[in-house]
This record gives sequence, structure tokens and C-alpha cells, in this order.
Amino acid sequence: MSERVFTYPFADIWKLYVAKVERKGRTVAELEQVVGWLTGYSPAQLHTFEGDLRVFFTGAPALNSNVGLIRGVVCGIRVEDIEDPLMQQIRWMDKLVDELARGRKLAGILRA
Repeated sequence: MSERVFTYPFADIWKLYVAKVERKGRTVAELEQVVGWLTGYSPAQLHTFEGDLRVFFTGAPALNSNVGLIRGVVCGIRVEDIEDPLMQQIRWMDKLVDELARGRKLAGILRA
């Protein structure tokens, strides 16, 4: 199952994230800020990235040094307990997008 998730095209995931946050009244700019905070990618890079989730995270400019502060449950699994580093990074991104969609303030999402 993990291998299948790792090979999802980032562009497809991005479209789903955009639809999710816009449906909940949040903006693409906020989504860009959240995913950029996690990965170091610029908004332009996020919109034009070609590759799967594995390439997305292995090529990330810089994972934020505060990623250890991301805690909680995604898909019934605590993100801080995930052992596979790549799966944990994917779930961190999911968790941040979920928090954005649920209306949490950006300062809290960005662990500021």
C-alpha cells in the first residue's frame, strides 16, 4: 500500500488539496503557505511540480525544522508514530491541510 501512495503524482494530490480547502472557504494562497512552510517549495514550484510524492519530498528544498511539532491523527494513525520517514512526511502534509480546511488559524498550523 505504501509504495502505491508514494507513486501518486503530486499534481493530482495538489488538485485535491485545492478543492478541499476552497470548499471549506480557505484560499490557495493559504494552502501554498502551509505546504511551502513544510517543504520549502515556492508557490510557483508547487503549481508546476512534475513528479510523484516520493520525488516531491526527496527533492524538497528544506523540510521545516519544526516538523516534530506536528502531532495528531490522520486516517486513524498518529502522525508522530509513523515509522516510515516518507509516509510520515506525506501524513504531515495531510495533517496540515486538514487543519487548514478545518479553519485553524495559520499561526497555529505553522507552529508559530
